[in-house]
Amino acid sequence: MSTLQRIGRWIGQHLVLAGGIAVLIYMFIPIFVVVLMSFNEPKSRLIYKFDAFTLNNWLNPCEDASMCQAVVRSVQIGLLATVVATLLGTLMAFALVRHRFAGRSMANLMIFLPMAAPEIVMGSSLLALFVAAGYGGKLGFWTILIAHIMFCLSFVVVTVRARLAGMDDNLEKAAMDLYATPAQTFWKVTFPLVFPGIMGAALLAFSLSFDDFIITNLNAGNTTTFPMYVWGAAQRGVPMQVNVVGTVMFAVSVLIVLGNEIHRRRQEKALAAR
Repeated sequence: MSTLQRIGRWIGQHLVLAGGIAVLIYMFIPIFVVVLMSFNEPKSRLIYKFDAFTLNNWLNPCEDASMCQAVVRSVQIGLLATVVATLLGTLMAFALVRHRFAGRSMANLMIFLPMAAPEIVMGSSLLALFVAAGYGGKLGFWTILIAHIMFCLSFVVVTVRARLAGMDDNLEKAAMDLYATPAQTFWKVTFPLVFPGIMGAALLAFSLSFDDFIITNLNAGNTTTFPMYVWGAAQRGVPMQVNVVGTVMFAVSVLIVLGNEIHRRRQEKALAAR
């Protein structure tokens, strides 16, 4: 084998790995910048660069009370939207995968429409719906919540449905052969298998809700969420406490994902030990 062939073979074997590492580095650069800026003491709010190290941003995260109020409001909306969207989306996913009914194909199509439509279209459509229902002058917390549930629902259905579609039903059949009732089969076999998909869908729903700006801005009225606060603050200089919130949210997400992975591996070891 010639030298050129060896070089070409080595490049072919390591090109995918190098590309994957490059993509990961590219994705984590913004996160690194956010974490770094959370320890920054800038000379001016209008210049986004690292000037001096400080812990004041972490010691006084609510220096701007309106920011913390916006964060709390976003968390409240995100949690409520996540609970409702996950519950409804999981039930819809089970119905679409496990049952045959008239209009099932149309339902599958309708599930993907909110995901395919631009957010500006969905946000303006929901605004028109609220105005037509007589809530044009009452936009606020509850209209944002309803809009976020509608927006997150499709993502939950698709995520849980993918988990159900790839699940082997032989374990459920084996449980029934051992005289397990349908309820016992669901809670002891089906639910533990589909739970990682439900958790993933819930995390995705919360992320989408907490991070949304366009749909929220159209249906918020005078209510301010964290993304809306950041957008408004960008006009006069973003406080460094915004980076503290971003770092905390990222750390919490990582901890939840790691906890879920550890729980899954322990379950696999327990099943293998049996």
